[in-house]
Amino acid sequence: MQKILVAGGAGFIGSNFVRHVVSNTDARVTVLDKMTYASSRDALVGLPEARLQVVVGDIADPAVVARLVGAHDVVVNFAAESHNDNALEDPSPFVQTNVVGTYVLLEAVRREGVRFHHVSTDEVYGDLRLDAVERFTEQSPYRPSSPYAASKAAADHLVRAWVRSFGVEATISNCSNNYGPWQHVEKFIPRQITNVINGGRPKVYGSGENVRDWIHTEDHNSAVLAVLERGRIGETYLVGADGQQTNLDVVRMILRLMGRPEDDYDLVADRAGHDLRYAIDARKLRAELGWKPVHSNFEEGLARTIAWYERHVDWWRPHKDAVEASYAAKRM
Repeated sequence: MQKILVAGGAGFIGSNFVRHVVSNTDARVTVLDKMTYASSRDALVGLPEARLQVVVGDIADPAVVARLVGAHDVVVNFAAESHNDNALEDPSPFVQTNVVGTYVLLEAVRREGVRFHHVSTDEVYGDLRLDAVERFTEQSPYRPSSPYAASKAAADHLVRAWVRSFGVEATISNCSNNYGPWQHVEKFIPRQITNVINGGRPKVYGSGENVRDWIHTEDHNSAVLAVLERGRIGETYLVGADGQQTNLDVVRMILRLMGRPEDDYDLVADRAGHDLRYAIDARKLRAELGWKPVHSNFEEGLARTIAWYERHVDWWRPHKDAVEASYAAKRM
């Protein structure tokens, strides 16, 4: 891999992937990003200019995509509308970016014969019972619960169809919930951390018993690079780090780590269609590709993430008031 095109490379996970590639390979990277509210040029500051190009554009724009794809060896698609609350308000951007955008990328890599990797989510599989022990595997049926999850499921199916019908050299990874630096404050963990920094109280949907399987974004990105380097074409790999936690336990941990009482939070009305539990079985990824997470201790990773948000108040504070006003309007 000499030149990698990273769609969505200025977003939370995508920008961390760009940094991981620059640190661990000799490849040059082109970022294609629409620069929506969830993107950040700051997340790419400090990377060597000789190895990074940033192009502002939409993956659903065939002209922009066609101009870039042929000049690269690999295309990695992190670009997505991903916030479930926004999808419940207006699903149309999710269909446009996540479905149409993936189609446009697939057609471009098909024409140019370029390797493609599609980054997806475990939410395509729906949810699991709270009292169950099973986890999602690569054979789990697709049962998306939300407009966001449905749009990502559609994109996954497009990738598989283009592999089988047209011989596109593609892989898919479905990952659990990410946390770490540069995540927008609308998301669960940074929202709670920044609420506490601002002297407020964390907000938890419903009873707080919903379970998420957390993985540090650096571990996610090392897995994506492993799939690019050693993954089998046409295969799907589930990415997880055995990080199951209830939402309430995460909030209590944040409060404890930040020196606040563990009961200093508010329960708010539950979100429509709120999935109960996610859990990833990543044995295929570990066995086939020799991958394993570095940030296996969730509390230590969370403490480092808290410290990062405390050091980068100037980055997230301009967005905080608008996010909280939006949640207040929805009574969340």
